[in-house]
Amino acid sequence: MKLSKEQVCIRLGERIREERVKQGLTLERLAHEAEIDYSQLNRIELGKINTSIYQIYQICHFLKIPLTDIFKSIIG
Repeated sequence: MKLSKEQVCIRLGERIREERVKQGLTLERLAHEAEIDYSQLNRIELGKINTSIYQIYQICHFLKIPLTDIFKSIIG
């Protein structure tokens, strides 16, 4: 099943939020550590924007999760 761009963004954001909450991190802390503007990270988590691979890499690097884990959650 092919997902729409909106569906991919929503699933990506949900997975990032899930991992952030699991690790007990605030949105502000993750944004700071991943060097992403707080409002942009918020929009990523809400699935409102289609972000760059580099920003996803930055987020995954700080969360200490492989990029592949994020993408596996999208295609589920």
